[in-house]
Amino acid sequence: MRAALLYSAAGSLLLSTLATAPDTEDPTGAAERRGAAVAAARAEAAGVDFGPCPDAQDLPGTMQCATVRVPLDYARPDGEQIELAVSRTRATRKDPHHGARTVGRQGALVYNPGGPGATGLYFPLIGLLPEWRRIAAAYDLVGYAPRGVGRSAPLSCADPKRFFEGPSQAPAHPSESYKKERIARAKAYARGCAERAGGALRHYHSLNNARDLDVLRAALGEKRLTFMGSSYGTYFGALYATMFPAHVRRMVFDSVVHPGPHRIWYRNNLAQSVAFERRWADFRTWVARHHDVYGLGATAREVLRSYQRASARLAAEPAGGKVGPGELQGAFLQAGYYDDQWPHRAHALSAYLEGDPKPLIEQAERQPEAAAEAENSRAVYLAVECNDAPWPTDWAVWDRDNTRLARMAPFETWDNVWTNLPCAYWRAPRQRPLDVGARPGELPPTLILAAERDAATPYDGALDLHGRLAGSVLVTERDAGTHGLAGGPNTCVNGHMEAYLLEGRLPGRRTDCAPHAEPRPAAPDTEPRLPARDAEPEPAAPHRAGAGAHRGVR
Repeated sequence: MRAALLYSAAGSLLLSTLATAPDTEDPTGAAERRGAAVAAARAEAAGVDFGPCPDAQDLPGTMQCATVRVPLDYARPDGEQIELAVSRTRATRKDPHHGARTVGRQGALVYNPGGPGATGLYFPLIGLLPEWRRIAAAYDLVGYAPRGVGRSAPLSCADPKRFFEGPSQAPAHPSESYKKERIARAKAYARGCAERAGGALRHYHSLNNARDLDVLRAALGEKRLTFMGSSYGTYFGALYATMFPAHVRRMVFDSVVHPGPHRIWYRNNLAQSVAFERRWADFRTWVARHHDVYGLGATAREVLRSYQRASARLAAEPAGGKVGPGELQGAFLQAGYYDDQWPHRAHALSAYLEGDPKPLIEQAERQPEAAAEAENSRAVYLAVECNDAPWPTDWAVWDRDNTRLARMAPFETWDNVWTNLPCAYWRAPRQRPLDVGARPGELPPTLILAAERDAATPYDGALDLHGRLAGSVLVTERDAGTHGLAGGPNTCVNGHMEAYLLEGRLPGRRTDCAPHAEPRPAAPDTEPRLPARDAEPEPAAPHRAGAGAHRGVR
């Protein structure tokens, strides 16, 4: 309750301080509607010419790649075009439980892993995993890189060679001089985005991501779309359902961004910082229960002191010259997403405090070869979120709200600020957030999946979307906090998802699943099951895709 009251107090400060959205694109404007219809008709006529993937040497031969052309500006569909990179595996048509039985094909299942800034190009490889073979038998699995990401008209705001400069600090209560330094960096990054992207920058936003999705649907030859979106993918999936309700077949919303226009995006980040504090406490409580294994403390407070001791030591002498408090915080932030990382993070912290920095360096060090990908991901993340809605343009608002928030939620609050602060100094016009929703009969039934203690997309977002989409069904994993449930460890959740996608069958309007089992302490030599990065070429469950490249929704 204290966190909820705190959030309400912080949010109330903004009623008069958010910048008013300028008269830019009307989300339901006639020009954009016509442009989207023109682009979809062209895509349907052209189809998609799938062939070998550019990096085919690293991929199974069953995956194919192609590009789909979309307008940069939907108000000018005959103007500049950009290409979206698309991937596919064909439906196997083979029942994995009855080898001789043929399964009917149900069309394409299109997936987005979130971000903004994550790619879904490697999603089709999910069909190689046992948990997904029934779905892969019935559907062509289709992934793509949204506009700005990877090979899809990529954005960049800074020199990738300087993107991973470190080691870095992570003060929970930053000094005024540190704040001034971060303000300067935010202004420079916003300026770099404007200078590098030019006039195109304004066209990278969620409304256009929804329009691109409809063009992709048409290019695939699908009269109605079957779509699964995780995290941020739920937001522009909800926009799609609002803008193109007649084009929807089935939709799965996995780990839901609160879609309320008043929450996109500044207030969502305030709520996220509160939720991460709770999940950080969950992790520390688990570590304390296994004090006999890790020796980090028998209470959550003692574990926190161990973490703080490590952070102070890293501030004085970075591990391996590369891992400072900022890198430590980044590594442990990932534990807020996926509890299967808890044993490995706890082991790394324990080993470091006992004199062995190697596990911590392996888990927290930023790899130079991933810098270009990470900078691209961050550029798209900021372009989309900064363009999507008004943000406070007065630093005093950010400082006041987050100083208050950090008193009770110090773990992620200021890191979240520094990630999003370029939006205060953004040089492109802002969109007016669309009030998403569907009245009874407008949409087919849709499925919402949510974990009750999800930190990245707090649970109230799922409740809100459920109320907005008539006919939707909400499946909740109680007392659990893994971000992204589809294809994860909860067989109850997976069963409902599979029944919906394969048979159109849904449980009751509000259905609960018991939590999946807590992780067990791992032996020190056990390798962690790391989340897939934005361009990782092995099969990875959808809820892993896109994690860790940047802060924010993911």
